[in-house]
Amino acid sequence: MAAYWTLVRRELSSHFLSWTGYVIVATVVFLIGVGFASMLKGLNGEATPIPVTQLFYETLYFWLILLLVSPVITMRSFALEKSSGTYETLMTTPVSEAQVVLAKFTGALLFYLIMWLPLLGCLLIVRAYSNDPTTLDPGSVSATFFGIFLLGALYMALGIFASAITRSQIIAAMVSLALGLSLFMLSFLGAAFSTQTGWVAQMVAYVGLMEHMRDFAQGIVDTRPVVFYVTATMGFLFLTWKVAESRRWK
Repeated sequence: MAAYWTLVRRELSSHFLSWTGYVIVATVVFLIGVGFASMLKGLNGEATPIPVTQLFYETLYFWLILLLVSPVITMRSFALEKSSGTYETLMTTPVSEAQVVLAKFTGALLFYLIMWLPLLGCLLIVRAYSNDPTTLDPGSVSATFFGIFLLGALYMALGIFASAITRSQIIAAMVSLALGLSLFMLSFLGAAFSTQTGWVAQMVAYVGLMEHMRDFAQGIVDTRPVVFYVTATMGFLFLTWKVAESRRWK
């Protein structure tokens, strides 16, 4: 366990010891700020029955952060180790492949959660300057961040898998972006099947990210999407572990 946490600290600190991590945080802060500014401008000072968390989720900026920033966070996890030659050294240390994979996943996920902290600040500012103290329901805010956590876990696992199968950070980012976009596009496919019944329609609705996040932003936590995210995350981590395990024997 000590080796695992040492690797986690190594992964997390690597984001703050390079300019890439600060560029990511600055970009996320900018997109969150622009998203909230455009959202409040659209309201034009009028009251809305929709939670503020749901209004922000429905903006393009929320999904830009998830889809574009996630590959940048994870692209260096394995690819940089392989291209710089430190991967072989790491794998000769007394740590297992599972510990390495979980440590890289945990480090990336922690950095992902840290970059979302400005969203909480924006929500508090809206609450402070709102005439209605019930504008932000604690349950909706908690469920929204829980949804952000689950989405991040899935996309971090997906990105780490993409980084594990190549030595190039650019290719890793492109593969991660392609997989992430494909998963996101299933939400639009779910809208096409929304009026239909049957197992196909149920399956498409089961993997609809936008529908899941809409529920979370409204303060609704359903066990079905939670099971989906946990299962999919574990699936990608398992694939990454098998890739890392196969390289040890080459």
